[in-house]
Amino acid sequence: MKKNSRRVMKVAADDQQWTAGIDLGDRWSHYWIGNAQGDTIESGKTKMTAESLSAHFPPSRRMRIALETGTHSNWVRTHLESLGHEVIVANARELRALTGSDRKSDPEDARKLALYVRVDRRILRPIQHRSMVAQRDLTILRAREALVRARTLLINAARGLAKTLGHRLPSCHSRHFAARCREALPTALEGSVGKLAEQIESLTQQLEAMKTEIQTVAAERYPETTRLQAVHGVGPITALTYVLTIEDPGRFKKSRDVGSFLGLRPRQSQSGKRDPQLGITKAGDGRLRSLLVECAHLLLRKSAPDCRLKRWGLRLCERGGKNSRKRALVAVARKLGVLLHKLWVTGAAYDPLFGCPEAGRSAA
Repeated sequence: MKKNSRRVMKVAADDQQWTAGIDLGDRWSHYWIGNAQGDTIESGKTKMTAESLSAHFPPSRRMRIALETGTHSNWVRTHLESLGHEVIVANARELRALTGSDRKSDPEDARKLALYVRVDRRILRPIQHRSMVAQRDLTILRAREALVRARTLLINAARGLAKTLGHRLPSCHSRHFAARCREALPTALEGSVGKLAEQIESLTQQLEAMKTEIQTVAAERYPETTRLQAVHGVGPITALTYVLTIEDPGRFKKSRDVGSFLGLRPRQSQSGKRDPQLGITKAGDGRLRSLLVECAHLLLRKSAPDCRLKRWGLRLCERGGKNSRKRALVAVARKLGVLLHKLWVTGAAYDPLFGCPEAGRSAA
């Protein structure tokens, strides 16, 4: 009996040295499995289903698996981890050896992923996926974005079609476009552009219902969003997107690291004496980055309440140059991301003029 136990333990120890790489596709994915010496044990294709993945990567053969970020990477990671495997999700932006190779193919990419993770997982610059619960709640926000884009497309189409016949629809907010459009629409266009107005009205009603749902989700499931909304310009959509995107505030050692995570730090391409000034990296979640920039616009308005962040942003705008305001908006967005994280982890109440001397608190 003891002999059989030792044999099973030895097999398990050998399996731990196995590494695998999966090049994810939409319907089929290529995989490669190798041993500790980098020799091929198994390679081929698997369907993108939980059943097929379980058959190729059973719990009895535990290994370290590397895969790239993508549409399917989150649920694939979750499923493989439930089978007992160690899964590393590689940052696709950092894998120039794959994207820039002159021998690029799906089987070769899978093999390279496995070999890299066998040498050192840090080569892959692994990312941390959000949980499936957070991903589910985030779909509400993503669905709303799709509806907003659809409504904008229909509004632009209605305006363009009316112009072809010499008519111009009134300028107004998107929420009121359908009603204003019917008032100004000529009889000849009621059968064509009028149909677009009906769809725009339907989308507006759905968007209002989704806005209420987002406010409910933020208040009931993520109460920390209430504290973030104390900052001027940050509403429930921005606060909920921020919380769901980061999910775990403890993943950052310093709040300042959030700026890099959101792609709001300058890119670097230093070599020798050459160190040019470049734009931001635009890494991370693009939607959250754009929301923070929108909040920065609201913060720098003249009508916005006084706060330390507004004063700092306005000083950047005064430095001159035609792009000074654009650079200031990005800088304020980065500072705002850091500020929201600090409020989140400390639980402190927001003080708009925190750190300002008493004499300067009354300054405009």
